[in-house]
Amino acid sequence: MDTTKTQQSNVIVDTGCANLSSVKFAIERLGFNVTISDDINVITQANKVILPGVGTAKHAMANIIDKGLIETLQNLKQPVLGFCLGMQLMTESSTEGKSAATNGSSGEVIKCLGLIPTKITPLEAQGNRLPHMGWNTLTTLADHPVFEGISVGDYFYFVHSFAAPVSEYTLASCQYGSDFSAVIAKDNFIGCQFHPERSGELGSKIIKNFLELEQKELNNS
Repeated sequence: MDTTKTQQSNVIVDTGCANLSSVKFAIERLGFNVTISDDINVITQANKVILPGVGTAKHAMANIIDKGLIETLQNLKQPVLGFCLGMQLMTESSTEGKSAATNGSSGEVIKCLGLIPTKITPLEAQGNRLPHMGWNTLTTLADHPVFEGISVGDYFYFVHSFAAPVSEYTLASCQYGSDFSAVIAKDNFIGCQFHPERSGELGSKIIKNFLELEQKELNNS
């Protein structure tokens, strides 16, 4: 067994509302050690950090605040990868609360972690069924080490009704009624709108590429 895999410390942040087990199993199948934790010391000392997510930005951010993790996550210097809602939590804000408001309420814009300067808005599906759920292809793809072995046209598994627009922080895009960001990144923070842990061999390849990233590669990308 590759001792570098067993020696490095990888952490899945326990946000209290994520598919933690499936993410953990996906990483362990690749031969890497990983811990699920909301302990600040464990997270800050990890070589790689994964921020998963299932559910709503409002619930996830409330949990992150309750666990006292805001400053910890904002100050991470090691590579961090977000999955689906975890990606959305990396942005400045989400209108999920506002769009879900009922009974005449204007709702609220959910303040997120502010790691990548873009905002989450309702996916403009142009009449297509929401949520956008199932397999879809990447329509653009930037040159980045996390995409080694990945190509435009490759399929990944999506489940979402909100999305980040295409911007200077977009590494890959997808189309469902309109174009949206499939992957965004800034500095050491990378977020995938799709679920790599549910995207078969290609999703596993992205996870493996991330876990094998060297910090210098990320700085030069």
